[in-house]
Amino acid sequence: MSISAIESVLQQMRVTALNTGIGPSAGAGAPAEAGGFAAELKRSLANISSAQQGAYAQAESFELGKPGVALNDVMVDLQKANVAFQTGLQVRNRLVTAYQEVMNLQA
Repeated sequence: MSISAIESVLQQMRVTALNTGIGPSAGAGAPAEAGGFAAELKRSLANISSAQQGAYAQAESFELGKPGVALNDVMVDLQKANVAFQTGLQVRNRLVTAYQEVMNLQA
């Protein structure tokens, strides 16, 4: 897997994050080069985690019967969290594949 393919996956992650309503964390206004690939990956994982935690908290609020929590909002947030998780999982799979390809390169 080439660098351009990895950058393409990162771009897809950014678009998915924006489409699911998971905004970039504070201080993310700086270019991605400032933190590098590891920082971008960590930020993406943190966004996935916060989306899951928020969705589960909202589902729990609905189960407890708290006013102002609609079922359709809960379902949409759970689906957004699921899409974000599945995207992260695919990125992980591609990174592992790329790592294995690099390790199998002959010197």
